[in-house]
Amino acid sequence: MELFFGIIVGLFILVLLVVLHELGHGIVARRNGVTVEEFGVGFPPKAYGKKVKKSILGKNVLFTLNWLPLGGFVRLKGENDSAAQKGDYGAASYWVKTKILLAGVVMNWVTAIVLFSIIALFGLPKVLPNQFYVPQDATIVSKPLEITVVSDDSPAKKAGLEQRDTLLRFDGQTLDSSDTLTTLTQENKGETVDIVYARNGEEKTTQVTLREDNSDRKGYLGVGSTQREEIKATWSAPIVGVGTTVQFTWLTFKGTGEAAYNFVKGIVKSVSPNEQTRQSGNQDVETVGDSVAGPIGILGVIFPSAQQAGLKTLLFLSAIISLSLAVVNFLPIPALDGGRWFMMTYYRLRKKELTKEREEKIQTIGFMFLIGLILLITFADVGKLL
Repeated sequence: MELFFGIIVGLFILVLLVVLHELGHGIVARRNGVTVEEFGVGFPPKAYGKKVKKSILGKNVLFTLNWLPLGGFVRLKGENDSAAQKGDYGAASYWVKTKILLAGVVMNWVTAIVLFSIIALFGLPKVLPNQFYVPQDATIVSKPLEITVVSDDSPAKKAGLEQRDTLLRFDGQTLDSSDTLTTLTQENKGETVDIVYARNGEEKTTQVTLREDNSDRKGYLGVGSTQREEIKATWSAPIVGVGTTVQFTWLTFKGTGEAAYNFVKGIVKSVSPNEQTRQSGNQDVETVGDSVAGPIGILGVIFPSAQQAGLKTLLFLSAIISLSLAVVNFLPIPALDGGRWFMMTYYRLRKKELTKEREEKIQTIGFMFLIGLILLITFADVGKLL
């Protein structure tokens, strides 16, 4: 049931983020004289539709709900670059087209900034050693020691400790770090001690008989633990929101570039006549698959875990996905916003017409590339689920 609920929550958030992206396109198009014909939530086939005489996107816009709940879309009049009638996207100026194409990206960045700013008021997870904050206002708060792994047949397992329990005291001593836990378990190996922990906000006590031997390096208690830190801000929360978005955007660009490089390098190596080189290439491709997640991985693995961790983690993940959507759509891939802008600019600089047929051909090639990439990531996602 938790998995199902996590998938539903994740699906709702993903659709909402994509709808906000498309809403950005629609609002900027309408404000610059381009006619919005349809705004859809989900992808066809259509489940329900209604034409609204007056809306934020203009007059007589068809709003639809569609059966494939994987995002949304906005359909503009005359979407091809060569269209020339009044109200057509193609008839707009180069600057207007640029604003329309990049409006979705900007909307996702703004969404990430707002979410990070809100979270900073209550405690933004500190996941980077140099994560941005304003020293004059921010407070770094250390959270209780949390169990991340409980080994099978370990003293912790036998005592009833579970993943996500927070460890408070060990034999009467306060646990302020993983190092303290390691030291105390080593000093008391083979002994029976009291451990005070919290689960779902309720404080509990259990007796644990520690192992005498740690030759397998699973620990005398048999747990893995982590201590999270959070950045709390007041007046600087919006500044933290902007700074965090910029920082994570750069890291996303960097990670995307490294993944693309490893993928291409792996593909090239995998067709080498040398067996050792082919194996190295396959490992590079597998590394890319492990480092990225598609719809199945996000909905089936990441969101259920985030949903169980609480609202703050869910909002943090939503902000990360929102800025990831911004980065991906900014890339010069033909089927995406950045690719359309790149091709429009390229033909404009060459002073050649970007005909409807040529544009559709380029978009089809880009779309096929995306489908292939999604299939590869989905294959890796299924492996993670299994």
